[in-house]
Amino acid sequence: MKLFHKLGIHTLFFSSKDKRLASSIKMITGRKPLNLSLYRLALTPAGLSEESHQGFRISNERLEFLGDAILGAVIAEHLFKKFPFRDEGFLTETRSKLVNRETLNSIGIKIGLKDTLELVIDSRQFTGNKSLYGDILEAFLGAIYLDRGYQFSKKLILSRILIHMDLEGMITTVSNYKSKIIEWAQKENKTVEYKVIQINGNQRFKEFVVELHVDEESISSGKGPTKKKAEQDASKYACEKLGLLN
Repeated sequence: MKLFHKLGIHTLFFSSKDKRLASSIKMITGRKPLNLSLYRLALTPAGLSEESHQGFRISNERLEFLGDAILGAVIAEHLFKKFPFRDEGFLTETRSKLVNRETLNSIGIKIGLKDTLELVIDSRQFTGNKSLYGDILEAFLGAIYLDRGYQFSKKLILSRILIHMDLEGMITTVSNYKSKIIEWAQKENKTVEYKVIQINGNQRFKEFVVELHVDEESISSGKGPTKKKAEQDASKYACEKLGLLN
């Protein structure tokens, strides 16, 4: 079977629909898929999921989890090497801005995932969420990793994904708002405290709500998937309120 895959003989047994899907995948990755079922699964959002014989819902969510990790690792390594003298806070915030849902959604459409998804959807009706193509992009990267390995995935991310990310533009807008608040507070001889006032969601998808207190008075609040990001969000609003971004 592995020899069939290497020689491309397995594609002879594809249906016409499978051949169109394989051709679309090749347009994106530069290679024909070795395991087409992985990509078909990557293109199956929760809204199109079906129940297996064991009672599990079959969708691309597990591949999305894997692809998110692969994308994050490649981007992290790229930033680590590109900015050897920048601190952890800068690297973390830059990576976060590069792989946000809005950016990934746009990239997913640009590289052709919208057209490829339509080949899988066919005539079925479903309503996707606002980050549909970003989610599918991550799942697609998970499928590529399992089908072709890490080095192939890394090369593809750097050559096909990163070019659509405005890295230089992102860097000019990356600010550690919390540091600005702390510097201001020290200069003005004021006390600063961040308080978690609420945690929403479940174990997998959490949202922290944080209030920023200056001299024991709440001046702003922020939200984020982690306490650190919620604090940054609250700090951003505080910076705007205090005129520290001028």
